[in-house]
Amino acid sequence: MTSPPLEPLVEGLLVGRDGALLELVIDRPTAKGSLNDAVVAGLIAQLERASTDQSLRAVLLRSSGADFCSGFDIVGRNAGSAERPRTGSIQRRLPTQAHRLVPLVLGLQLPVVCAVRGWAVGIGAQLAAASDHAVVADDARFWWPFVDRGFTPDSASTWLVPRLVGPVRARELLLRGRRLDGATAVEWGLVAEAAPPEQVNALARERAQELAMRATVALGLTKALLAAAPDNTLERHLEAEAMAMELSSRSPDFKEGLRAFVERRPPDFSGQ
Repeated sequence: MTSPPLEPLVEGLLVGRDGALLELVIDRPTAKGSLNDAVVAGLIAQLERASTDQSLRAVLLRSSGADFCSGFDIVGRNAGSAERPRTGSIQRRLPTQAHRLVPLVLGLQLPVVCAVRGWAVGIGAQLAAASDHAVVADDARFWWPFVDRGFTPDSASTWLVPRLVGPVRARELLLRGRRLDGATAVEWGLVAEAAPPEQVNALARERAQELAMRATVALGLTKALLAAAPDNTLERHLEAEAMAMELSSRSPDFKEGLRAFVERRPPDFSGQ
C-alpha cells in the first residue's frame, strides 16, 4: 500500500490526501520528531479543518524519521533568547498550543490512527494515547519525563494516562518516569497494537484505510459517546446514546447497512 504524495504545510510538517484519508507527517527527523510552535499550529489547523471537511473519513498521523515525536522542542524555542519569558507566558500559551492539540485528537469525529516508531515522549506519547488506534513498534519507547526534568506534566497527561492504564500504573509513568516499550504499552492498555518496526507504517495505513471505509457518522458519534462516558451518570449517558441513535439512524450509511444485511453482502458505506 503506497503513500500519497506529501506536500510541506509548514517547515517540519507534511500533508497528504489519499482519497478520504488525511495524512499528517511530522517531518523533523534530525530533531527526533520534536514539535515546535509552527508544527503544533499546523497540526491544530489541519485537525480543525478536518472536523468540517465532508470528504474526509479518517486521519493518519506519523513521522518521517526513526522517532515518532520526542516531545516539544523547548531547547529550540529558547535558543538565542537573552531574556527570560514574562511570568505567566506558559500559562497563557498552552491553551492555544499543546493544550489545544490533544483535545482535538480526542474530540474529532473522525477516527485518528497513529504510527509510532522510536521515541514517543511527552506530547508525543499523549498524541499516540489520544488516538483511536495506535500501531506501535514493539521496541518503541514511551516516556513522560516531566518530573525528571523538574516540571509538571502537561498536554492532558494527568487526565488521560490514568484513564487508560489506571492510577497505579499512571504513577509509575508520571511520578517515577518509567519508560515503556511498545509491547508493554499494548499490554497496559495505553495503545492498541504492536508490530515489528518495519511493518508499523504500512499496518497503520491499513488500519486507517479500514476505518475510512466504515460508517463515518456512526464512528464519530460512537467516539463522542466513549469520550463522554466517564463523566456521565448512567441516566445522562443513556439519553446521549438515544440521541446518537436518532442521528445515526437517519444517515444514508444506516440505510446501506440495512440493505447489506438483508442482501447478505458487505456494506458499501459512503461516509454520509
